[in-house]
Amino acid sequence: MTALFALATSLLWGLADFGGGLLTRRIPALTVVVVSQSIAVVVLGTVVIATGAWTEWGPQLWFAVAAGLVGPVAMLAFYKALALGPMGVVSPLGSLGVAVPVGVGLMLGERPGLAQFAGIAVAFAGIVLAGGPELRGAPVQRRAVLLTLLAAFGFGGVMALIAEASSGLTGLFLALFVQRVTNVAAGGAALYVSVRRGGGALPEGSGTAGGGMGVVRAALPALAFVGLADVAANGTYSVAAQHGPVTVAAVLASVYPV
Repeated sequence: MTALFALATSLLWGLADFGGGLLTRRIPALTVVVVSQSIAVVVLGTVVIATGAWTEWGPQLWFAVAAGLVGPVAMLAFYKALALGPMGVVSPLGSLGVAVPVGVGLMLGERPGLAQFAGIAVAFAGIVLAGGPELRGAPVQRRAVLLTLLAAFGFGGVMALIAEASSGLTGLFLALFVQRVTNVAAGGAALYVSVRRGGGALPEGSGTAGGGMGVVRAALPALAFVGLADVAANGTYSVAAQHGPVTVAAVLASVYPV
């Protein structure tokens, strides 16, 4: 069960990262983060109300709040890196943050068996080597590498935090909702500061009905897909981590570059 949910996580994160990377070539990265996560908030809010998940409120949700603060920083850094460097390099480097939840699992006393340890080593090597061909190609900007590493350890932090934010399915819905509300609040604040400093919240909309806002409206289905795929990935990862070793779940959830 752990392997199945972790591999589903890998697929969902891969799709979300690919879609988000494409969107940031047309729409400012902060806007992609805020709009995609706002759509996720609406959907998750409906689920929380329908399932009565609000009754699961408790101190463990502070882990979800922390994940919600770290997440936008990681997403923004990752999307900016994708705008600067090739996905074949950025995506594998972005998976190196798996070291964070693996390290947490080991510190909490998890001890993978020999076969599990060998599998972890092979998967981790595959993640790193996935970027090898493109690393040997055109030079990659140093800023893209630094942003990717920041994103990697941010994503790793989110993985470690969200796994501790709930203990059951309904509690998971509430934890994901709290995480996304925090995402939107933090991302919205950053977007406001960016605009106040002269940055743009909307893309150039020349030739598009409605200008920059028209570009965003036209991209709403893709933004919704990115936001909901990311939510689903966090959910399936949390289930995987709760039903098996975090060290195994984290590595399998990070193999999407392979």
